[in-house]
Amino acid sequence: MMRITETVKQLIIINILFFIGSLVIGDAAINLLALHYPENPDFKIWQIFTYMFMHGGVSHILFNMLGLWMFGSLLEQMWGAKKFIFFYISCGLGAAALHLGINYFSVHNAIDILVDNGFKESDILATLAQGKYDTRWAEFLSQLQMSNFMGAYLSPMLGASGALYGIQVAFAFMFPNVELMMIFLPIPIKAKYFVPGLLALDLFLGLKGQSIFGGGDGIAHFAHLGGALIGFLMMWYWKKNQYNNRRWN
Repeated sequence: MMRITETVKQLIIINILFFIGSLVIGDAAINLLALHYPENPDFKIWQIFTYMFMHGGVSHILFNMLGLWMFGSLLEQMWGAKKFIFFYISCGLGAAALHLGINYFSVHNAIDILVDNGFKESDILATLAQGKYDTRWAEFLSQLQMSNFMGAYLSPMLGASGALYGIQVAFAFMFPNVELMMIFLPIPIKAKYFVPGLLALDLFLGLKGQSIFGGGDGIAHFAHLGGALIGFLMMWYWKKNQYNNRRWN
């Protein structure tokens, strides 16, 4: 069994403390620390960091922390603490960036359609800022556009999944032939196939705007892809430039 490394242990402790704190404080913690859409009045700049330590339930934090221990400890052992935490935070920021970019497109694509049909942008944003919507909007937006529009503006993002996806990409880079399994699909698959397959599923579900079982799933698929993309780019850059680990000592 892989020994838990010091930085991974500290990250898990911080996540658990945030989770317990959010249970005690309630919705106020979500409003303050989860990542909101930048035009939402609840957005604060620190949320691009704090969101990755927040979780929405026991299963959410359990699976993320399990993955962090399983994949992160080996990477920290190989890289050292400084390089590992730099990589982890960078992937979390990349997840936030792509998530917010996709949300900006969803919100302003819908606003453009509504403005073209006689609504004022200031009135639309004022309505959204109150956590409300105008039922007339549904006449001009498809069900998926409406869902993406409202979800992007009103639903905050939280969780370490984006950073964890970057960690999984790094693991697949370094240990491509190690066999992995999903809990609901107990078939061993090499990491070099497992991780790209997971990303392809996220891309499909993100573009479709639904869960694999139909209906919205409340999962920030593009945040996963953003974390994975930054993880891939960093691993590619380090490999190409024969990155010197001593820089992090």
